[in-house]
Amino acid sequence: MKLKQLLLGATLSALTFGATANTAFEKPSDAIEYRQAAFSMIRVQIGDMGDMLKGKVPFDAERFKHRANNAAALAKMPWEAFVAGSDKGETSALPAIWSDNETFMKKAVAFQQYADELAVAAQTGDKKVIAKAFGPWAKGCKDCHSSFKD
Repeated sequence: MKLKQLLLGATLSALTFGATANTAFEKPSDAIEYRQAAFSMIRVQIGDMGDMLKGKVPFDAERFKHRANNAAALAKMPWEAFVAGSDKGETSALPAIWSDNETFMKKAVAFQQYADELAVAAQTGDKKVIAKAFGPWAKGCKDCHSSFKD
């Protein structure tokens, strides 16, 4: 329980920082490029981990741990780049991100929390424990896409 509280606190801190750190984007297109790059790197992590769990490639506990740690770090990155004006341009982001930002950010927090929990589970090296933590994270990814991505 204490670990979950710490993870939630860290996640909320990252989101709060993200809300104030967006001055790094001079143009909305910079924000779009940043978040697309972050999501692209997340996709590599989830793809490799999913392939290991599905048996498409041999399960390697150390490689999985590395991917899960990457995913936990990357899961905190894209949210700061959903800034005003970045709803226009070459983006698959739906207008609902801005019109229902509260729901969007709740999903972002859950996604980050699931990624952190997956990283903790990966430390065990136990494929069953890892698979149990991977499911909610992958579902969180798909859930957000169904509501907020074209």
